[in-house]
Amino acid sequence: MTEIGGSTPNYELRLPGRPDEVIRLTWAAATDTGRRRKANEDSYVAQSPVFAVADGMGGHAAGDLASAAVVTRLAEVITDGFATTSAIDRALEKATDDIEQVGDESEIGVGTTVTGAVLTLQGGEPYFAVFNIGDSRVYQFERNELRQVTVDHSVVQEMVDSGLLNRDQAEHHPDSNVITRAVGFNMPPTADYWMLPLRPGFRLLICSDGLTKELGDDRLRMHLAAGLSARETAHALVDAALAAGGRDNITTIVLDVIDAPSEYEFNSTSPRSGGRTV
Repeated sequence: MTEIGGSTPNYELRLPGRPDEVIRLTWAAATDTGRRRKANEDSYVAQSPVFAVADGMGGHAAGDLASAAVVTRLAEVITDGFATTSAIDRALEKATDDIEQVGDESEIGVGTTVTGAVLTLQGGEPYFAVFNIGDSRVYQFERNELRQVTVDHSVVQEMVDSGLLNRDQAEHHPDSNVITRAVGFNMPPTADYWMLPLRPGFRLLICSDGLTKELGDDRLRMHLAAGLSARETAHALVDAALAAGGRDNITTIVLDVIDAPSEYEFNSTSPRSGGRTV
């Protein structure tokens, strides 16, 4: 696996042209190979303004290289300020080219999921642009409510959308690991985006499916609501997933907004329905 960045207990960023208005963030990442896998194919980048988790596929060597390619290219977007969604798209396109070189040696193809958030500006105001390809996830925790922001690109999610399965059935369906969109596999990357305004007390969880296959929404909410620091929470989530079976690689990033200058309505925007509040 590839780890870029990690834990930052106190990060400050001033808004362009508004030096008296400051964003304060704290974040932490944690990862584990799990109890059944021989290698960790997850990779992550956790360094402002880019936070992302990638879960590689295609055999342990190739999957590791695929997820590494994505976070390495995303790390090239890192600046001292804000980034754009177009920069994320370009990074994912470059990663696709990198993965194609690895995929030439694999009969089954090589690819990776990627999900995350980039600190960006919209109309001069700070937002997280949450992005997703595959079935790794981003959750929003605020005012004691948990909401899944991203929508899985998977066979079972399509069955849920069509009314053939409910969410609980989908989690235990034999095709729950079959995804319909990825970075790699000789396909152009197409990310979905959600724009979330920054507010004090706002918490994001970015994770691979090694976490969500072991812990349901109630357990995720319990850990995010426990009042622990980002670092303690990220590690507690990984430990809980290991205790529940640890059948896959597990990676988490917990990102907290300590302070932000602007006030917004409670609702956030999304490109499609599917967000779920617990």
